[in-house]
Amino acid sequence: MLGRRTAGHREDEHDVEVKGMGWLGIRTAYFEQTVALFRDVMNLEVIREEHDVVGLRFPDDSEMEVWRPSDEFHSFFTTGPVVGFRVDDAEQGRAQMEAAGIEFIGPLQHSEGAKWTHFRGTDGNIYEIYS
Repeated sequence: MLGRRTAGHREDEHDVEVKGMGWLGIRTAYFEQTVALFRDVMNLEVIREEHDVVGLRFPDDSEMEVWRPSDEFHSFFTTGPVVGFRVDDAEQGRAQMEAAGIEFIGPLQHSEGAKWTHFRGTDGNIYEIYS
């Protein structure tokens, strides 16, 4: 499951090959300060700027978004930063992970050629897979 590789582990139909970490989401009451840290101190490029969200890009083209607490669409982001794991096919990965008993939150989403879906990890935290 989700790229797990340990001694003696056999691959099975529930394994999802993770290609890397490529997205980060932060919902914070310290919105302005958090945006300033990543934009002004860490020099990330601003690629989206709206009232409740600012999107930023890292030099390797991975992205992050920072939301105000008033953003209701991401109200389920309550456990801290949400990490997005890059996979070949988010839809197939979701099906494999659901078959392994992983709980997903909402439907598969898509925009401009990307697909993503959020899930609750076995630790209770919210994560995402995307392709």
